Amino acid sequence: MITVVRGDITAQEADAVVNAANSSLLGGGGVDGAIHRAGGPEILAACRLLGGCETGDAKATTAGRLPARYVIHAVGPVWRGGSEGEPDLLASCHRRSLEVARELGVRTIAFPAISCGVYGYPLELAAPVAVQTVREHGDGLDEIRFVLFNGEAYDAFARAAAG
Repeated sequence: MITVVRGDITAQEADAVVNAANSSLLGGGGVDGAIHRAGGPEILAACRLLGGCETGDAKATTAGRLPARYVIHAVGPVWRGGSEGEPDLLASCHRRSLEVARELGVRTIAFPAISCGVYGYPLELAAPVAVQTVREHGDGLDEIRFVLFNGEAYDAFARAAAG
């Protein structure tokens, strides 16, 4: 049910891909920028109608030109050392993404390493939280795929999934 692959989140053939979004939902860098660029203006237009998203929450839009049907925009926490609720917020955005996916009838979903880019969440701390959360809350889905862009992220998530 849980797979870990190295690749490009924008190229995933899944019912939904999860975007590591910022709270405005209006695009940014990293995964967020890549999804908006590859998916086209339809994603931004749909995001404008959502009124943003709180940290720890998730909202869905069309996937535009991506091979997926939906983009689930999940807002993870900025790493501030771990004592400001970051693990709970990271778990929450994964859990909410799965809840939104089930509401949409999604059977396959692809996650990036949420909060591990410019938000600074350490991979070795984020991966176990992400994997454990999807294990606990991924019922009803056929596949939950973690798609990691580089070897370091892949290794951290592969260790978490194996553990």
